[in-house]
Amino acid sequence: MSTHHDGGGERINIAIDGPAGAGKSTVARSVAEALGYIYIDTGAMYRAVTWSARNAGIDIGDDGALAEHAEGLDISLAPGPDGQIVLLNGEDITALIRSRDINLNVSQVAANDRVRMLLADKQRKLADGKGVVMDGRDIGSHVLPDAELKIYLTASVEERALRRFRETDPASGLTLQQLEKEIEERDRKDMQRAVSPLIRTPDHILVDTTGISASGVIDTIASLSRKKLAEANLP
Repeated sequence: MSTHHDGGGERINIAIDGPAGAGKSTVARSVAEALGYIYIDTGAMYRAVTWSARNAGIDIGDDGALAEHAEGLDISLAPGPDGQIVLLNGEDITALIRSRDINLNVSQVAANDRVRMLLADKQRKLADGKGVVMDGRDIGSHVLPDAELKIYLTASVEERALRRFRETDPASGLTLQQLEKEIEERDRKDMQRAVSPLIRTPDHILVDTTGISASGVIDTIASLSRKKLAEANLP
């Protein structure tokens, strides 16, 4: 996937960080569409490693084995009709990486420092040509510290759990309370991990999406982007 554009000075990189269920990928994808930028879902890359390791029977608690497995994977992202397609060694695994099993295991994979270094390196290369909207937990703080616009997208635990609940198959028997507990636990793991934890840096602009429609949030971020772009192009 090429991220090279003519006139690099006319584009900026946008980092969108925040906790699980804040709506980062929906917002990032739509902002990228509005600006004609490339959307990079870094969470999908961690999910791909998680799915592959689980599929190969690797103990994700074994840091060395997990990192070695990840080093042998070819993960690529391509635009598709319904958002982004995630390819693992050329196979489309987009639908397979959103399962509950992956939700429960991905934060442990993301805490592996060798896996993070490997994927952060891939992510930086994708953003070299500018004109990228990238979302994750550590984009503005670690992956793209020089991104011209950094957004910290959040919402209350209750609201984030409710969004997940609406996407959950009723047959799963999952309760809203259970999802709230899981999201709180995921936040704790993401914020307390030793390597590249989820943090809001001083130059992140806080956008709380509690009670705000997705389109309202997208409009806000698209207008912030245009403002930053105008500033970047001032002589």
